[in-house]
Amino acid sequence: MKSLLTIVTGATALPVLAHEGHGLFGAHWHATDALGFVAAAGLIGLVVWLSKK
Repeated sequence: MKSLLTIVTGATALPVLAHEGHGLFGAHWHATDALGFVAAAGLIGLVVWLSKK
């Protein structure tokens, strides 16, 4: 289970490719940008929760 979790969390760190103006320091954001940050926070919470067992 730990190796699967390592693979899954490692895959989420793959570089994201977007056109200029997107990202944390971009000129504009979309709702899907915010959803991505919510999903990342959820994954981090899941990893922490699963690591406590």
